[in-house]
Order: sequence, then C-alpha cells, then structure tokens
Amino acid sequence: MKISSLTLPALSQVEFHNGGKLLKGQYVLLWIRRAARFEYNFALNYAVNEANSRKLPLLAVFCVDDCYPVSLRHLTFQLKGILELKKRFISVEIPFIIYRSYSNLPRLLSKAEITVTDKAYFVHNCENQKEIASAIEGIPIIRVDTETICPVALVSLKEEYSAATFRPKINRFINEYLFKIETISPENKLNYSDFEGISDSELNSLLLNSDNSVPESSFFVPGEGEAVKRLNFFLDNNLANYAELRSDPSVDCQSNLSPYLHFGQISPLKVAVDAIETGMDSSKFLDELIVRRELSFNFVKYNPNYNNYFGLPEWSRKTLEENRIHSREYIYPRELFEAASTHDEYWNAAQKELLITGKMHNYMRMYWGKKIIEWSRTPEEAFSTVLFLNNKYALDGNDPNSFAGVAWCFGKHDRAWPERKIFGKVRYMNSKGLERKFDIRKYIERVSLLR
Repeated sequence: MKISSLTLPALSQVEFHNGGKLLKGQYVLLWIRRAARFEYNFALNYAVNEANSRKLPLLAVFCVDDCYPVSLRHLTFQLKGILELKKRFISVEIPFIIYRSYSNLPRLLSKAEITVTDKAYFVHNCENQKEIASAIEGIPIIRVDTETICPVALVSLKEEYSAATFRPKINRFINEYLFKIETISPENKLNYSDFEGISDSELNSLLLNSDNSVPESSFFVPGEGEAVKRLNFFLDNNLANYAELRSDPSVDCQSNLSPYLHFGQISPLKVAVDAIETGMDSSKFLDELIVRRELSFNFVKYNPNYNNYFGLPEWSRKTLEENRIHSREYIYPRELFEAASTHDEYWNAAQKELLITGKMHNYMRMYWGKKIIEWSRTPEEAFSTVLFLNNKYALDGNDPNSFAGVAWCFGKHDRAWPERKIFGKVRYMNSKGLERKFDIRKYIERVSLLR
C-alpha cells in the first residue's frame, strides 16, 4: 500500500472553539496539551501554517497539570518528555514556555492573534478545569485532533457496543486518514526573552517534591526519541510474529508503545503508517492500534461513567449483582493486592511487573483484573480496586485505553458467556488456562529477575 504525504489535517479534524472575532495579535500560540511531540503533529503544523500565512512568529506553551500526573513515575515520564520536546522546538527557534499551572495562560492567550491546541478527548475531572475554562472563555481557539487517526464523531455518534459493531464503521473511513505528515518550519522569529516560564531547574525541583511512593520506571525512558526507537525495534523484531505471539506473556512480543501513546510522545498515525510500510502482514497489530484503541475513545466520549462501575453495560452489572451472594474462597483487601501478596503466584507476578516497570503484559492484565473480581467482596469494590491500581502504577493509566481495558474485565465490549458463580455471565479466566496456553513458568522467571 503506497501512502501519500500531507502537511495539514482534514477539515473533519479541526474544530473552532468559542467563536469570536480574531483580533490582531503579536504571535500565533500553540497550546500543547496532549501532543508532546515534534513529528506527526497536526496541531503544530496547523499553528506553523497559520503563523506563516499571517506573517507572525509562533510561540509554544505547556502547562503542568496540577491534577495529573499524580506520582513521581508519571510526572517524571511526562516532564522529561516535555523537556526533550522543548529542546527540539528551541533548535528551530520556536520559543517554548512551561508554566507551573494554568493561571498564566490568560496573559499569553490575550496577546495571541489565534491559538491552536491539540484536542483532548479525555479531560481530568478536577478543580483546575474551572481555571482552564475561565482562561479561555470568549477567546477563539482552534482544536486539532491528534490523539486518534479518525475523528471519533466521524466514525460514530453514539457509544458502540463492541469492536464488532465499531470495526465496520471505522474501516469505512480509515484509508482516508492514513497519511505521512511532513513537518513544516516557521518563517518568523520571536524574542524568547520576552516570556518567562518555569526553568528547567525548577522543573527538577518539582519532581523532587512530588509523591515518590510510586518511583520512576527505569524500564521506560521517556521522550519522542525513545518512542521512535521502540517502534523501530518492534517493527524489526516483533511485528512478523505479533499475530501469533501477542497474547503470550512468556515472550514479550508487544510493541510496548502504550506509555508513549498515552503521553502523546508518539503519534498513532506514525505507528500505523510505519507498520504498513514494512510490507509485512500487520492486520492484527493495526486492529489493536486502530479499532480497539479508537473504540476506547468512543467509550470515553459517549459514556459519562467511563471511570466508574455504572459505566458498565446493564447486562453485566445485572449478572454480577445477581451473583454477589456467592461466597468467595479468597477475599483480599486492597493493601494485599497492591503488595502482590495473594495465594496466586501468576497474579503476584503480574502485579510485580506493574509495580516495577509501570506496565503489565496485556494478557496478564486481563487475568489480573478478572481475579480481583473473584477475590473482592463485591463487584463494585473490585472495579474500584482494579482502576485504582491501574491508574496509580501503570504509565498508560488514566488513558481511554485503560478505562476501556478495566471495564472489559467486567463485561464492557464483550458478550455474555455461560453463567458461573461470582461472575455470572461475565467472561471468566483461570490459572489452568494460563498453564494450558503458555509457558507461564517462563513469565514467572522473567518477572522474578526484574529489579
């Protein structure tokens, strides 16, 4: 498949927010929210094009979110990636300002002729959202879709039941959005000394004073450069065997790109295009990257309860509630789950992998979630525990894909299965299945070597 190149997004990927009249300003402002990368960044290209056409310089700004990331692990991954991006911007003479909070945004916005930002499908439900809303009220802002390949509302205007209903809808449009993106350069310069933000040393101080109960992961180096290295390694070494081995936790055949996708350090479009251009059969990988991932954005956009138990389908809640009366052989409090101190060495290994690396093999994450259902007093308690542990320790936590993955353990995007105790008609998984399908001892050994 030959893939063409372009520089600007389609009209369906661009939204005009707040309306209002565009006033004469000093620069075009690029407000970076999710797309923390230089390459394959439609928001950046759109902002550069606006600046060039208006004969104005471009200024970039990033605001540290006071609500998330919540731990040293997440904050380090995000901010080190931002510092790498800042160097890249400065190398092409685009001033890059980092603010400690959103309170400084109004000053920059008021002096911009136009502001371009990357569209955030998932917005944290916290107090600083009021601050953001106040800062941008009445100011015209262009939002460019960079988190998905196909705009969510283009594919479907409702919450989809499953991948089976979503797949044919997105497949109608996907080829229209598979392009290489060529970066364009700004033509006008801006005096960097006119703007003050948080210094690199102040950022390091911020990291030192953050919650260190979840330490930085030494297994995932942050930044766009590392993301591209991991992509290339996957394409060279694992893509050919992905369809056959992707579910086997004893051999790590996954791309391990989810932390970088979550923090916007690599574009899903680049990943898809590069996979296609290998000429190998990448259909299974693309189904996960495009269909499954973008189904999760559909879930977050259209289901207001995506982050709680009531976001589950009615049939799964009904069957779980009907079976809550059954006794459990094991019941663990959250503290023992968190400490990887259950009777099940396979489950403990999965939790240890998460604790140490910040990521868990996807098949083990399904088993891990299912067992928390089985070993919790109620399905509501189980849901709360799964979401808490995933969001606290996983580098790809608090992501649409994570919310959908957690909900999947409880029946979301799945079908009803033969009824059994505790689970009702929700899919069940057990340790014998791991032993039958994989060399699960090899996985145990691999995790035991992690430090």
